[in-house]
Amino acid sequence: MTVSLENAFLKVSFNEHGGELTSLFNKKNKFEYLWQANPKYWGRHAPVLFPIVGRLKDDKYFYKQQQYWMTQHGFARDMDFEIEKKTDQQVTFCLHANKVTMQQYPFEFVLRIKYELMIDTLKVSYLVDNPSIKQLLFSVGGHPAFNVPLSSTEVFSDYQVAIASNRTHQLIQLQGNYSDSRHPLEFTAKKIDVTRETFKNDAVILKLDEKETMLTLTTSQEKNGIRFNTGNAQYVGVWSKYPENAPFVCIEPWWGLADDVNASGRLTEKVGLHVLKAHESFNGFYKIQVF
Repeated sequence: MTVSLENAFLKVSFNEHGGELTSLFNKKNKFEYLWQANPKYWGRHAPVLFPIVGRLKDDKYFYKQQQYWMTQHGFARDMDFEIEKKTDQQVTFCLHANKVTMQQYPFEFVLRIKYELMIDTLKVSYLVDNPSIKQLLFSVGGHPAFNVPLSSTEVFSDYQVAIASNRTHQLIQLQGNYSDSRHPLEFTAKKIDVTRETFKNDAVILKLDEKETMLTLTTSQEKNGIRFNTGNAQYVGVWSKYPENAPFVCIEPWWGLADDVNASGRLTEKVGLHVLKAHESFNGFYKIQVF
């Protein structure tokens, strides 16, 4: 079922399947900013990544001497959520652990995705609760894709992702599907060029250390685009498909990483993992502003 929120500036829509954002429409300039999931290139809009981000080595892990299987980015994006709460300006989707999730992930959890419409901005929050007396191990992340170009008078390579930060970031390299978090590079550039070659080795991943960073996806003229506030994300990935001419760019806030190239396979040793003790909670958020 599709659910929408609307004000004078924006109309945003969501699907109970995956709790996924499916439309981000600017009523002023009549632009649809969110990728519309053309399966020719990539059949998703903005999937939620839980309880892992990226891929496990050989799609498996071990926990308490038991082997489990899980595919890339986890199962939440392919499950039906419940609408827990809805008002004129916000909606919260909820997913509980169940028999299906327990087969691949032996933890009790409550995952809530809260969307709040604030004038020209959408705030997205990931709320993870541990209802158990046992610890909860997880990662979580977002994967929103934006239409690039937005206008028929522009082309893909007209765009860039400007980084409003005076800090030097660590660039997390990838080896195939896996992260090489032990050997980061210094990233001092103030922008990421949007070209096909930029994504030849998959996503460009920056370590943020939970410090709010503004990324702006736009052309050099800055006429229209996305201002993406990373909130308290630990990492952000910028990605598009290669070598296809896919007309979208993803800006992905993550609280976790794909398995390290040298991962042991033991979940307790996984890079970027979060641990909640009994009845503890986690709150991660980011914001998308359109112009």
